[in-house]
Amino acid sequence: MEKNERELAFLRDLYITDDFTRRFTELADKHLKLKDAENVLYMNAGTGTHCFAVREAAGDETAVFATCENDELLKIAKDKAVALSSDVEVSLMSYESDAFDAVIADGSLTSPAEVGELIAEAARVTRPGGKVTVMFPAAGSFGEIFSLLWEVMLEEEFAADSVLTEDLISELPSASSLTELAEAAGLTKVSLNSENEIFEYEDGAALVASPLVADFLMPRWLGTMPDKKKEQVTERLAQLIDSEDGDLAFRFTVKATVLTGEKAYSH
Repeated sequence: MEKNERELAFLRDLYITDDFTRRFTELADKHLKLKDAENVLYMNAGTGTHCFAVREAAGDETAVFATCENDELLKIAKDKAVALSSDVEVSLMSYESDAFDAVIADGSLTSPAEVGELIAEAARVTRPGGKVTVMFPAAGSFGEIFSLLWEVMLEEEFAADSVLTEDLISELPSASSLTELAEAAGLTKVSLNSENEIFEYEDGAALVASPLVADFLMPRWLGTMPDKKKEQVTERLAQLIDSEDGDLAFRFTVKATVLTGEKAYSH
């Protein structure tokens, strides 16, 4: 059964931020360019962990603002801001165009179909000449899971729903499509940097029970499939992993990618 926003917010703070999101933010930190930025917006800040770290690293001359995806994440982020005595202004606001010197957007949990929209929104609120940084999983991610999930969906009892998983691999954005999306959003000097991140689980049961897979990835991958069938698919996936890997741990790869660019000046 899928969890509500409050439950997901706590799970994201307790498990996802450190186990998953950190792989993206550490890569982003290597490419962030905040020098001379008077104000910075952090989009999709989750429960705030990375945006507070960005604020601390940016120095007193830089004001940092952050937007959260929903009220439950916002509540946790605000509590953290108080606990850390951070002056990051966290909200659900939608800001005006050309408002920030630099914008950071976390798309690590964003649906691949919405990555273009996230890049465009980050570019919109950046001033001409400002820096944009967006992070997300790119093509090549989750392949080890997708191949086994596809095998499960070929079974007769799931065949009617197999269309839900047919596009899982192809919908992940490629380097060329990401560059096109960034340029269409008005970015120049576009650069992509990726690192393969390995996630390891003791066995199939541990994989499908993990908060990352059970509560964040699988609900998106299986879409509108009835809950009962989702449970059957995940159970069969775990069995398939263990039958193929035996006593070996199961690993899958995520191609963590950071896109950087500069908003073009209009003519």
